[in-house]
Amino acid sequence: MSSNRILLIALFFALTLTACGAAQPSATETPAPTTPSATPIPPTATPPPSIAIVNGEYLSIAEFEAEVERYRAAQTALGRSANDAKTVVLDDLVAQILLSQAARKASLEADDADLQTRINALANQLGGADALRQWQSAHGYDEETFRAALKRSIESARMRDKIAADTPTSTEQIHLRQILTYNEADAQSALAELQAGADFDKLAARYDPLTGGELGWIPQGYLLDPKADEAAFALNVGETSAVIRTDAGFHIFKAVERGEHPLSPDALLLMQERALQNWITEQRQNGDIVILAP
Repeated sequence: MSSNRILLIALFFALTLTACGAAQPSATETPAPTTPSATPIPPTATPPPSIAIVNGEYLSIAEFEAEVERYRAAQTALGRSANDAKTVVLDDLVAQILLSQAARKASLEADDADLQTRINALANQLGGADALRQWQSAHGYDEETFRAALKRSIESARMRDKIAADTPTSTEQIHLRQILTYNEADAQSALAELQAGADFDKLAARYDPLTGGELGWIPQGYLLDPKADEAAFALNVGETSAVIRTDAGFHIFKAVERGEHPLSPDALLLMQERALQNWITEQRQNGDIVILAP
């Protein structure tokens, strides 16, 4: 579930389970006293042709293939490759089922009133109830499968919100400044000046007059390059790093302060996304997930 992924309307094909039960025994008017009455055999649900089973819940091939086509269409419209469509869609749908299941356990289940509120909003968005019915028909929904898909979408969104809300808003952080150059020679020259006693802040301002090299307070994991993140958080207050090469250039970090500090909005968003990904990874590892088709 990449943060760069296109957010589509969260409506998915969902096939209902069809029942094929054994015939009920016919009632007799005067059953023999010594013969116990037969217990009716309940109907047995026949699962749809499925690509996966997630903790006992079936993900139908029809739903999966329809979502793959929607994903490919969206990527094509943006001029992007969709070679990974099947992998992306399967991962997303499995994650959505896991989130929906967890929402129900956490008493976040969507009820009929919730569904109707969302349906009314979608109808208004599309231009009325008739337009929504036409949309459903064009995408292979009947009323029952449409409501089932919408229910799962609402529940998974609620669980995502809960995970985000449970993410701490304050954590240990480091206040960093950096000298950033775009070639190694300049970086090594700056490092030599520092070792000779030059002032870090003046050098940082020389290479970046706009910000003076100020990175602010950042939590561990905020720097996308693992080498840079590790080097920064190994520093004690007042220490500077060696030259660290990343895709952005050549960095020399200085630890200005460190300690418990509120997360910036960007850092909080990153921590929430990471918490969601960690949650999904844990659920996939501990859940009963069977992939039935490639």
